[in-house]
Amino acid sequence: MTQTASELIPLRTSWRSCTGEPIPHDELSLLNEFVRSKALGVFGDSVRFQLVAARSGDSDELKGLGTYGFIRGASGFVVGAVDKRVNNLEDYGLLMEDIVLFATGLGLATCWLGGSFQKDNFSARINIQEHEVVPAVVSVGVGSDNRNIVDRVIRNVAGSKKRLPWNQLFFEADCITPLSRTKAQKFADVFDMVRLSPSASNKQPWRIVMEGSSIHLFLQRTRGYRKPMFSDLQRIDMGIAMSHFQAVTKEMGIGGSWERTEVSIKHPDNWQYIVTWIC
Repeated sequence: MTQTASELIPLRTSWRSCTGEPIPHDELSLLNEFVRSKALGVFGDSVRFQLVAARSGDSDELKGLGTYGFIRGASGFVVGAVDKRVNNLEDYGLLMEDIVLFATGLGLATCWLGGSFQKDNFSARINIQEHEVVPAVVSVGVGSDNRNIVDRVIRNVAGSKKRLPWNQLFFEADCITPLSRTKAQKFADVFDMVRLSPSASNKQPWRIVMEGSSIHLFLQRTRGYRKPMFSDLQRIDMGIAMSHFQAVTKEMGIGGSWERTEVSIKHPDNWQYIVTWIC
């Protein structure tokens, strides 16, 4: 990759309109290699990712998988299977978003699919085991010059371009006091990239509390939002935010690691502690 994470993240956007052209051979080989390399998450969860890509002249290969018309002309899908474990979805989201950013660097269009795909078909394609689940997939393809009508409607309904302001996402020492960019210091740019993370229905559920050298990541639950145990999209969203966070800290040379720790910070009932970045 010639582009940094902080350059790729703003370039990434959910693109549901593709040309149907096969992914060029060189890009396909690189993507395949990278997909196979993403096998172990920070919480120790093993994930099996597979790139299901159509071959030249064989676009019908993907049509039977089923995306309810949300994706048009995709050249492939990244499908993953993960064990049914406590932190599996955070690991799944983190590793898959790493793949998304890599594909973005190759000039490919991508889109996360959490509820708008036929899970049985994709599960069969990756030969799902009884102890595994396919929580979400990502479409990959050569992006069209213009979005189709379905794509535009979905983006308008979800408010994809709208982002919550800093004072609703990042806090200092508690869950009430907004964190200023000055207090955030070198992490201000990191948080900017977390703020650009994609999320299911654009709910943007990640909340960060900076407490000294510890940065706590919380999930603010959207009230009434459906959360099945093994396809909890808002937990996948947390993994996506973690992917952006660690990619940019690595780029900036900021050392640290994710750890689960005891957090004494009082927080609202709909906040769920996820993990802490220890500098």
